[in-house]
Amino acid sequence: MIRQLPALVGLALKQLARHRVRSLLTVLGVAMGMFLFATVETMQGSLREATEIGADDTTLVVYRENRFCPATSRLPEHYETQIRKIAGVKEVIPIQIVVNNCGASLDVIAFRGVPPDSLQRYAPQLAVESGSVDAWKGRSDAALLGKHFAARRGLKVGDRFDAAGVTVSVAGVISSDQPQDNNVAYVHLDFLQQASRAGLGVVTQFNVRAESADQLDRIADEIDAAFASDQQPTSTRPEKAFFAQTAGELIELVGFTRWLGIGAVAAVLGLVANAVLLVVRGRVKENAVLQTLGYPQRAIAVLVAIEGALLGLAGGAVGVAGAYLFLTSQRITVGNEGLTMAIVPDLTIVARGLLVAFALGLLASLYPAWKASRVPIVHSLRAA
Repeated sequence: MIRQLPALVGLALKQLARHRVRSLLTVLGVAMGMFLFATVETMQGSLREATEIGADDTTLVVYRENRFCPATSRLPEHYETQIRKIAGVKEVIPIQIVVNNCGASLDVIAFRGVPPDSLQRYAPQLAVESGSVDAWKGRSDAALLGKHFAARRGLKVGDRFDAAGVTVSVAGVISSDQPQDNNVAYVHLDFLQQASRAGLGVVTQFNVRAESADQLDRIADEIDAAFASDQQPTSTRPEKAFFAQTAGELIELVGFTRWLGIGAVAAVLGLVANAVLLVVRGRVKENAVLQTLGYPQRAIAVLVAIEGALLGLAGGAVGVAGAYLFLTSQRITVGNEGLTMAIVPDLTIVARGLLVAFALGLLASLYPAWKASRVPIVHSLRAA
């Protein structure tokens, strides 16, 4: 049987080519289902990346206690001095955040105001793709845009844009291995404080970099204890835990898409099974002729299974490739409570989608293959 496999694959391709319209419609149907599946898997993967704390995560977010939207979190900037004194704290940066929409949205514009001289010290992972940090430092209304932010809005160095009541000039486009950095606009802290009317000396949050991940809990407890009796008490959490708790609406929304993925898988399974069953019913005499030429029943079953697997694989390739190109070109970003999550596919999703499509095609063709192999030759030859 293994020796006959290449010949059976070639025969299956010829059979599919003979019924171009039916094969094409099946492939397109599978492609639509796998497009949805790949999109859902990408969203789920982006959510896991944004919320699951890893061993190398050393960032804490200090926020106003019992506050969520950036507009309601107001902390004195002088907290920075006290936070720096805590053992294990490597770096602290005060951040003023202004967003155009605090609820769940597909088009969130987030400004992050930071001290110009502290940005590179706090975030050395930032890489400048165009423009320069020096140009950003030299102009108070300048902005450094994350690459996804710039691509989504069609902005480049030298452009000016206005959002959330803030007008800035693009001084550079940056990239980072931290998803949040690629989806925001960094501006000068004092400029954003004045532009948003928050007032000098008041910030939204502090981002704290710890020396090691195993110190996060202790440092968070010490920070909150230090300001527990102040007029503005704090709530300190790891950055990804902060995202998971604050962006509850967003997480529920993305979580619901898992059902869409399950529905897409079920639709693909049913579509391929129906198409292969029609093939089997329409080729009763042909299968009988193949048996008279020496093909055993199991070879007929393998032939039908190969056709189903090829339909699934072809549709999967079209659908997954379409989803990859669409999500890569559109740079979709979902935001909630001032936090953003970029839906960016990777090659792992492509490989998984192809494997799932192949498996679904093979699984859907098992019953039709078994049925085709059980029909007696005499009965098949007498069939009309």
